[in-house]
Amino acid sequence: MNSVRTSRSTRVWLKAERLAWVIGLAAVSIWATSYVAGVIGARQGLEKFAAFRVGGSLPPIALRQTAAPDLSLWSPQRVLAWRDASARQERQPLAILRIPKIGLEVAVLPGTDEFVLNRGVGHIEDTAIPGTNGNSGIAGHRDGFFRGLQDIAAGDPIELETLGGPETYRVERIWIVKPEDVSVLDPTPSRSLTLVTCYPFYFVGSAPERFIVRAVRVEDRMAISRQ
Repeated sequence: MNSVRTSRSTRVWLKAERLAWVIGLAAVSIWATSYVAGVIGARQGLEKFAAFRVGGSLPPIALRQTAAPDLSLWSPQRVLAWRDASARQERQPLAILRIPKIGLEVAVLPGTDEFVLNRGVGHIEDTAIPGTNGNSGIAGHRDGFFRGLQDIAAGDPIELETLGGPETYRVERIWIVKPEDVSVLDPTPSRSLTLVTCYPFYFVGSAPERFIVRAVRVEDRMAISRQ
């Protein structure tokens, strides 16, 4: 009798172990597929921008190999949306945005529709084109590329590579506004970047506020300080 019970217990444990292996392998497979899609999608945007620059007079800095985006903090829905957008035709990037502190390197695409924000970050319409004078607004999803903005601080460098060449910015200010407060996108006397994402970062549902990062080009900051 005891041997029968032992045999049944052994079979139950074996089935449980096999089920655990199946679930584990499935989870790894899903993660690997999402990760590979992220690698391919990120490089496509960077390589497309670099190829567009090849015909110019400046060296195509963005042609170098780059790290894949860190998807570990992204929401599952955003990863799936990224995979879908990666399979579709991408728009011509306007620039490459790099924030070394948070390990971000992403193409800036024209517009802020869902395709753009699932594929990269988007240039906000009616603001200065990246790399030109004025205030350039750039939007990104809080559960995607701009998740890392939660760790940014005043003084952190931001790099922008445009068709005119690389530029360096410094974060001047970080603040929270209501969605209807569009004054953050008003023109500025110096060449600036205004990064916009929803806030709080881990809010469930439609986030009630906006997280704003303002950075000014280093050369303009130096000129202002000398005045």
